[in-house]
Amino acid sequence: MTAVAYTIGRRHRPPPARQPRALVALSAALVWALGGTGWAWWICAALPLAYLLAAATALFGKIHDVRVHQLHAAGGALGTVLAIPALLSGGSWAALVAGALSAWAFVMAGRVALNSEPLYEGAEAPEARPLVDMKAAIDEALIAYFVGVAKIPSGPGAEAMCLEGLRLETVLKEHGWSSDLASYHHTPSAPEAVTSEVKRYKGMSYERVSYPSGFVPRAELPGAAAWAALVPNQRSVLRVFRHVGADRPWLFCIHGYRMGDNWLDFGLFPPEVLHKKLGFNLLMPTLPLHGPRKVGSKSGDQYLDGDLLDLVHAQTQALWDLRRALAWLRDREVAPRVGVYGVSLGGYNAALLATAEAELEFVVGGVPLSDPAGVLWRHLPHLHEQFYAQHGLTEARYRSILSVVSPLSRPALPPRERLHLFAAAADRIVPPDQPLLLGKHWQVPVRWYQGSHLSIRHERATRAALKDAINRAGWR
Repeated sequence: MTAVAYTIGRRHRPPPARQPRALVALSAALVWALGGTGWAWWICAALPLAYLLAAATALFGKIHDVRVHQLHAAGGALGTVLAIPALLSGGSWAALVAGALSAWAFVMAGRVALNSEPLYEGAEAPEARPLVDMKAAIDEALIAYFVGVAKIPSGPGAEAMCLEGLRLETVLKEHGWSSDLASYHHTPSAPEAVTSEVKRYKGMSYERVSYPSGFVPRAELPGAAAWAALVPNQRSVLRVFRHVGADRPWLFCIHGYRMGDNWLDFGLFPPEVLHKKLGFNLLMPTLPLHGPRKVGSKSGDQYLDGDLLDLVHAQTQALWDLRRALAWLRDREVAPRVGVYGVSLGGYNAALLATAEAELEFVVGGVPLSDPAGVLWRHLPHLHEQFYAQHGLTEARYRSILSVVSPLSRPALPPRERLHLFAAAADRIVPPDQPLLLGKHWQVPVRWYQGSHLSIRHERATRAALKDAINRAGWR
C-alpha cells in the first residue's frame, strides 16, 4: 500500500499592494548602516543590516518566498540582541534606536509571514495580535538557523543522490516493499546486553538505559552500508522515570528534531509534572542520530539534512528502535499500560508507531510532521529543486519513496477514539497542512491553539489535549 495522496483545501491570500511593514525593517537597516562607526559597531551591525535590508528589498519587490520571511525574522532577532554590545561599545542613542527598530521588525516579520501563508480548510486562522506575531517570528528565526546550517547536496553529490533515489525506488518496488509495508519492517525482540545506571534530576531518580539498537538496514537498499557504519547511532538510549513498587501507567515521550539531550527533552516533557505531580512512569527514548547518538557536530545531523535518502534509513530505524523500547518495557513489566506523546518529529514517529502497535492506550501527536517531502521541498532553494527535477527526483517521487516510512501509508491500529492531535495556528516550522493531513487520515479533529511551534510548552491547549487523552484512557 503506497502513501495516500491526501490534499488539504487552501485559499491563497494575495499580498497587499504595498508592504508598509517592510518600512520598519528598512528603517532598522538604515540606522545600523548610518548610526555608528568603528570596528566594534560594524561587527554588531553587519548581519542585522544585511538581513533586514535584503528582506525589506524583497518585500517591496513583492517577493513572498519563505526565505524572505526567515531573513526578516533572523535580522530582527540579531539586531535586537546585538544592540546590547553595540550600546556597550559606545553606540549610544543609535544602538538604542537600532535595537528598538530591530525588535519591531522582528514582530512584523511574524505578521508578514502569517499573512503570506494560505488559509487551510479546517485550520484555525492565526489571530492578528502582537503576541501571536512574535511567536511566529521566533519560529521563523529558528527555521532560518535550521536552513542555514543544513547540508544541501549540490553538484556531483546532488546528481549522485538523485540517481540513488531512482535506484532506491526501483529496489523498493522490485521487492514488493512499497506495496507490502509489513514485509519491509521487521518486528524487534527485547534487547539483550542492557546496561543501566541511576541518575538524578531535580531530586528524582531515573535510569539511563542503554543497549545495542540491533537495527540492520536492508542490504539491498542504496546507502545501507554507510548507514550501518554510523557507530554512535548503533546504541539505543532510554531515560526511565519509574515509581518503584507501584502499578502506574507509562507515558512514552518522543522528542523532536535536534533534541535528544536531557536539558531539552526534560523541558518539553517535564518529569517534575508528568512523573512527580501526575504520578506516571515515563519512558523517553532517544531517536536515531540525536543526543548521545549523534554522528555530526549537532544533534540530528543527517536526519533531515544532507542526503535526502538517509531519511528512509533514519525513519526505518526509528520505528524499529521505538518498538524495541516497548519490547524492553514489556519484558520487564507485566502488561504495562502505555500511552504515547510525541511532538513535532516525535509526533511523526508517534503516528508511525501507531501503524505497528495496536495495544497503545492513546497516541497524542503534537504539532506533528506528517509529510516530510512537502516540508523539505518548501524550504529547498529553487535552483536545487530544478536540478533535482532535471535528474528525476521530484517532490512527488520523493514522497513515493518515503511511503515505506509514512504514517499516511497505513491505518493506525489503535481505535480512532484513542488518537489525538493538536497543532499551532501560527506554526511556521510545521505548517498547518501537516497536522490536517494526519487528522484526515486518522479521521479525527485537530485541536488548535493560538501560538507557534516553539510556544508549545506555554500553551494551555497542549496540556488540555494531553489531559483529554489521559482521562479518556482512565488514567486519572
